Amino acid sequence: MEVFKFGGASVKDAQAVQNMARILDNIGDKRKLVVISAMGKTTNALERAINYYVQNKTVPLTYLEEIKQFHLDVSTQLFLSAPAQLGQKIEAFFKTIITFLENNKNWDYNYIYDQVICYGELLSTVIISEYLSFKNIENTWLDAREIIQTDSTYREAKVDWELTKIAVQQAVNRQKLSITQGFVGGSFNNNSTSLGREGSDYSAAIFAYCLDAKQVCIWKDVDGFYNGDPKIFPNTRVLEQISYREAIELAFYGASIIHPKTLQPLQRKEIPLYIKSFYKPEKVGTLITNGPKIKPKIPCFIVKHNLVLISLSTLDFSFFVEENISEVFALLHHYQVKVDLIQNSAISFSLCVDNRFNLVDDLLLHLKKKYKVSFNKNVSLYTVRHFDNATIASIENVKNILLKQQTRETVQWVTQEKT
Repeated sequence: MEVFKFGGASVKDAQAVQNMARILDNIGDKRKLVVISAMGKTTNALERAINYYVQNKTVPLTYLEEIKQFHLDVSTQLFLSAPAQLGQKIEAFFKTIITFLENNKNWDYNYIYDQVICYGELLSTVIISEYLSFKNIENTWLDAREIIQTDSTYREAKVDWELTKIAVQQAVNRQKLSITQGFVGGSFNNNSTSLGREGSDYSAAIFAYCLDAKQVCIWKDVDGFYNGDPKIFPNTRVLEQISYREAIELAFYGASIIHPKTLQPLQRKEIPLYIKSFYKPEKVGTLITNGPKIKPKIPCFIVKHNLVLISLSTLDFSFFVEENISEVFALLHHYQVKVDLIQNSAISFSLCVDNRFNLVDDLLLHLKKKYKVSFNKNVSLYTVRHFDNATIASIENVKNILLKQQTRETVQWVTQEKT
């Protein structure tokens, strides 16, 4: 069995959905499970609705109506006249959202987020499932919230692998085509959960692991895994092959082509992962598997923006020791702040962190109670794997370097724009 994953760009509108159907028709639609993201910018639109609701304690009817109309318009373009049954399903989803928001008593942002954000994927998959049936591609629609079993860590849910494997094997017909959602799961108390932003890749890996899949193919709007973002770095090239370990390293440092947690379950069962272009499905793309570390072996460039550099030292100039570091990491966990780089000396400890949930200000207030704290916001973290002197010069000659860290294979810089 094969697992395919189509991201938001590959199903962003009616034309993209038609292209996806052609790919399935050409490759063959039997013995496949297809994981699909929300259409286009739907997740962003739902986030705006959630933020309005939390700030104003009012159901964001205008925002929700715009999102609903977008999906109805896509349906009309696909079918010329959207089937009544599909329209009823779309309406039912939005009635469920509104009912939840009207009756909600739990104002924890992460909880609210996960109960609403999942509808982006539910909407895209129900439309695509209906369209594939319309094109005589037989398929079964599955609700991932009933299959991917997780704990209740909202927005970063942990998978219960044992329960999930049982649910996957019971729900999926291995001989046919199944359509389901990426990014979302369900907790033991029947609430919706999410696996982390861009977690649809991870969903595909979870299904592949539980099904002992032959391979996974992630369909992107690029030709494969580049050695750098072509929009940022000049003269980039598609990598033909990458080892699991190397890909995990690149994902950890922030390579946006793939979700960091995706590769671990695939590596455990040695399931090959292909990254291919949905615009040019005939191209080979990039293969991630056991084998050469990287082919061709060239420098790989990664950049992450809008980070925060935090520097800590003790108030009495005593050594910054294990006890201090343990306390800092407990606070990072509490405030759900992800660390991208660490550097320490005898009396100082520096961290470059991702303010993904906008909780860094709360973290800084907490740290100031015990430590001397300085920080720089809106910094960038540049990482180069397999560097050479030319690549180091290409960064250091043009950037304002706040911090540098170098190991055998990797060099990183925290930078801030020159003023």
